[in-house]
Amino acid sequence: MQFRYLGNSGFKISEITYGNWLTHGSQIENDTAAACVRAALDAGITTFDTADVYANTAAETVLGEALKGERRQSLEIFTKVFGPTGPKGHNDVGLSRKHILESIDGSLTRLQTDYVDLYQAHRFDFHTPLEETMQAFADVVRQGKALYIGVSEWTAEQLRAGAALAKELNVQLISNQPEYSALWRVIESDVVPASRELGISQIVWSPVAQGVLSGKYLPGAPVPAGSRATDEKGGGAQAISRWLSDDVLTRVQRLKPIAQELGLTPAQLAVAWVLQNGNVASAIIGASRPEQVVENVRASGVTIPAELSASIDEVLGDAIERDSAHTASRSPKEREA
Repeated sequence: MQFRYLGNSGFKISEITYGNWLTHGSQIENDTAAACVRAALDAGITTFDTADVYANTAAETVLGEALKGERRQSLEIFTKVFGPTGPKGHNDVGLSRKHILESIDGSLTRLQTDYVDLYQAHRFDFHTPLEETMQAFADVVRQGKALYIGVSEWTAEQLRAGAALAKELNVQLISNQPEYSALWRVIESDVVPASRELGISQIVWSPVAQGVLSGKYLPGAPVPAGSRATDEKGGGAQAISRWLSDDVLTRVQRLKPIAQELGLTPAQLAVAWVLQNGNVASAIIGASRPEQVVENVRASGVTIPAELSASIDEVLGDAIERDSAHTASRSPKEREA
């Protein structure tokens, strides 16, 4: 396992992060979730990402239980705040001071830890003054409940505004967590250049495009039984649906010879691809089986030659989404409660 600095800080994380969106507390049973976490630890992963909104707080509970007994100083535990949780009352959502300060205590209890290494704003909150949000995050850091702060799916302009306030408050805003894969490159034109300027790294989610880049979904064929595309309960089917056209699936099949040339599976190639971006500190992988963790970890330390990267671009062609406007659309303008 390789390790990278997160943002302009001295804090290192494993370049593969284990994340439990769509799995813990919903898609898979708790004993399987614990086995996946154990596989991650055995493979050298030290960084774990979750959020209070995942499975309405259950994912944090499952992760906390799975990590119990591990040396806390050897782990990097991340969580996020924004989405509606609990009974979903009128203050159970967003980035208000009230919701942040109450949410961090709930997360720490569920994760069975005194602090998280990184506390992240899961989305940008258009309904709360940014000054209020950043002051609350700064207070969480000063209380020792989080060591660093980050955000998720913020635009370049939002990152600049947040970083300026963080600097005034003498806290370190060091990360952004966007979706990023060989198929979804919307951060490349605006977010990545701004992040480099600000000393912010990307911790990217869905590097395998919800599993599509693994090559297991075949054009013209039914989706595999038990795959994410069949997960109606946890939201996996909805998340993956945009990639299931025959055109995209046919292009993905054409990536297999490139992966084979590097001695990789298609999924490993997908994870290795995002790690070629120097602004990416870590790629988040999920798993419904321990062997998926073991497979994806082998992407750590891989170098993809320039000519093969060019071949990937040529194969995927106009299936690649590059429109930076998608980032702004990820933060809801209307408050869900």
